[in-house]
Amino acid sequence: MPPKPDNPHRLKAKIFYALSDPIRLEIMGFIRDAEKCVCEIVPHLNLIQPVVSRHLKILKGCGLVVDRKDGTKRLYSVTDARIYQLIDDITPELAIALTQKIMEQMIC
Repeated sequence: MPPKPDNPHRLKAKIFYALSDPIRLEIMGFIRDAEKCVCEIVPHLNLIQPVVSRHLKILKGCGLVVDRKDGTKRLYSVTDARIYQLIDDITPELAIALTQKIMEQMIC
């Protein structure tokens, strides 16, 4: 269940937590262009279904993905494509710049 909108910091923290795992980022990338069934996500990640379902539950719990039933399948898609702007803004150049700042602080 998403946090109440009256606490934007809690909502942001929940979203950043959901995006903090490489597996969940991989899922977000895999469903970027089209909804996917769990039966497609599992082999793509080479993980067992319960692990994938746990990650999908976290992504769904903060509102990043939605699901719908299609017969016996459950299809997942991104709730709002604007989230990819945030994901894409974390570039290797940004990571290098942040790492350099950390190193500078350690030297001082």
